Amino acid sequence: MSAGPVVSVVTTAYNRERYLARAIESVLAQTYADFELIVVDDGSTDRTVAVARAYEGDPRVRVVVNERNLGDYPNRNHAARFARGRFLKYHDSDDVMYPHCLATMLDLLVPEPRAAFALSSGWVWPGGPCPMLLTPRLSYQREFLGFGLFVCGPSNALFRANVFRRLGGFPEMGAGSDYLFWLQACAREHVLLVPGDLFWYRVHPGQERRGEAASRDYARLGALVWRALAAPECPLTPPEVEQARRNLAYGTLKAAYQDLRAGRGGTAWLRLRSTGMSASDWARYLRRPRRDRLAGTPLDAAGDYLIPEWPQRESLELPAPPAPASKGP
Repeated sequence: MSAGPVVSVVTTAYNRERYLARAIESVLAQTYADFELIVVDDGSTDRTVAVARAYEGDPRVRVVVNERNLGDYPNRNHAARFARGRFLKYHDSDDVMYPHCLATMLDLLVPEPRAAFALSSGWVWPGGPCPMLLTPRLSYQREFLGFGLFVCGPSNALFRANVFRRLGGFPEMGAGSDYLFWLQACAREHVLLVPGDLFWYRVHPGQERRGEAASRDYARLGALVWRALAAPECPLTPPEVEQARRNLAYGTLKAAYQDLRAGRGGTAWLRLRSTGMSASDWARYLRRPRRDRLAGTPLDAAGDYLIPEWPQRESLELPAPPAPASKGP
């Protein structure tokens, strides 16, 4: 049997006939070509399956149709079972992957065996040049003492497939399942931050995360985050945990206030109740937040930025850039 591709790109879809063609075409346009694209339809009632099957003439494309609707994150875990690649890349059915995405992420993740996965974003990572290798403590500092890390969706990551499976895939707890995955994974694994702007994240009214059910899912996360900060495996120091709890308490109250202003009183109450914080916790931790833009930044022994040594294209025989055209005499 022939070896599988280096990368498995997985696209889960539900009623995405309007966007799916562009999403698929953006994968097929990658400058790095050793990949498979697996489209797993979750029981769509529109023409999503027909759109996907139109691309099966490309031998890299495979379409799977679920017998019943599983839901977003159960379908993501289900789809990962079809992946044969050493690396796993989710690509949402309404997004556009820029042509250099796979090559850029592979160039940086392959030579860094300490990292379980690479994360890109739609913005520039604060705190220094990429790639940045984050230990669990640095990841937690960036999330709880800086300006965030765990807001990334599945499409932000390129996973080592064996590590993703060892971690158990995504928790299946609604719209916030990706946040819970980062919360658990980053407490145990090193993460490589790579340059941003590798794909376009489409925003539209039909997204699940923009609905009322998703708002309630996110509101329920508080207790799990609070417990993670109290867990023995939390990589922060005790003073850092104290500040993280202050930031979390303030952020929770601010989000509940925004819920009230938007007419979501039930969600506001759910958010406050779901933290599991006692009255004494609120009295102790409800303070103005203090966040540092450089929190979670890897530094050298002298306290200066780490400037990366750019890796060479060798481990995966990635395609070299074309030679510059001759300008003539």
